[in-house]
Amino acid sequence: MILDKIIQTKLKIIKTKGGFVFHAINKKEKMFFGFGEAYFSMIDYAQVRAWKKHKKMISNIIVPEGKVRFVFADENFKKFKKIIIGRDNYIRLTVPPKIWFGFQGLSKKNNLILNISSIKHDPKEQISENIDNVNFNWKI
Repeated sequence: MILDKIIQTKLKIIKTKGGFVFHAINKKEKMFFGFGEAYFSMIDYAQVRAWKKHKKMISNIIVPEGKVRFVFADENFKKFKKIIIGRDNYIRLTVPPKIWFGFQGLSKKNNLILNISSIKHDPKEQISENIDNVNFNWKI
């Protein structure tokens, strides 16, 4: 099943004098598929951004601050996989192309998402579906 291709990698948070270091990815890791760009997104509490899938891009997604629910769907939006990540579950999600996904902010402040993508963003490379066309309950 395509949803089984999403890989979850446990990451380290190192406490240092005066703050924390949050590991993200190393170019020697097998989940590093090249570098197109890295960008941060913020999402407010209870807000949802859905649905999109990439034709070619591999996304390595990390939430160093806050808590975000990611929901992945199969091609027909019949099966869903939910994964909550953030400081309490500090992992990297490696999402291959051709998987529908959306996400929702769960922390009342500072839901910060980092995407380290394999290719540079190209709006023609992404497919979107209207959130109202998918039967999924986003209620918190």
